[in-house]
Amino acid sequence: MRSRGEPGPAVTRGDGGQICVGIATRGRPQLLGAIVDLVRQQTLPPTRLIIACTSPADVAPLAAAADLHIVEGPPGLARQRNAILDRLPRGTEFVAFLDDDFVPHRDWLRSVVEAFRADPALACVTGNVIADGINGPGLAIDDALRLIERTSPPGQRGVIEGYSPYGCNMAFRWSAIQSLRFDERLVLYGWLEDKDFGARVAQRCGRLVKLGSAIGVHLGSKTGRVSGRRLGYSQVMNPYYMHRKGTMTAPDAARQVLRNVSANLAKSLASEPYIDRRGRLSGNLMAVGDILLGRCTPERAGQL
Repeated sequence: MRSRGEPGPAVTRGDGGQICVGIATRGRPQLLGAIVDLVRQQTLPPTRLIIACTSPADVAPLAAAADLHIVEGPPGLARQRNAILDRLPRGTEFVAFLDDDFVPHRDWLRSVVEAFRADPALACVTGNVIADGINGPGLAIDDALRLIERTSPPGQRGVIEGYSPYGCNMAFRWSAIQSLRFDERLVLYGWLEDKDFGARVAQRCGRLVKLGSAIGVHLGSKTGRVSGRRLGYSQVMNPYYMHRKGTMTAPDAARQVLRNVSANLAKSLASEPYIDRRGRLSGNLMAVGDILLGRCTPERAGQL
């Protein structure tokens, strides 16, 4: 991993805390630039932005700045997020991971920090995604901003306990996770790497919640994603691997696999134009074959 701008001491914000925002990105430079601008406009701006990219082209729109640190290395969501964790500046109290296609409400970081401040036992906060383009062709930033404006002000929207983190917008208390890292055997897009990480936080008796007031929109951009076959392999193999390692129960793993395989099978003859259902189904079947042969190889997705 190569870095630009060595992380020094975090800057203390008098009204919030020392919170860093990490964004793993690949192949979405213009979108990344827009998201970084929105993050900087938070009512509680981050003390440091750390961007994990795979090439200089990924971050071309970003100008050098005191609050920005860029680390370049091989692709892979878990690997890139670990690079972010390894470069948190001294004094960091909280770290938030946002996807490069997640549009946060301007109070997202403030809501998260206030929740952490109010409860020292809180280890993980997941935001409230009011619209998710991942379930369709994707959303534009302007559409997301309009949705957020219509939903504002977030106010007190309650808390859901025991909520597994959703990787597009999740935050952690650094003291609760500083010895943990994302599992790099969950390669490429990662597929359930957030649930795996959250399960290990919960195993340490950390409290995990969904915070209703931390609203945002996941655009679900279709650029920069992995092939259907690779993702399909992970859809089956990753739950199996997580069950084997103890971060997913057998019923949960079975539900994950059956839901994905059945959707790919049912829609493979008339697939959505933005989803490679046949490729995913092919990957599903390859993973099933490996499992029947006694293999537990989530990293094989990177070789397909």
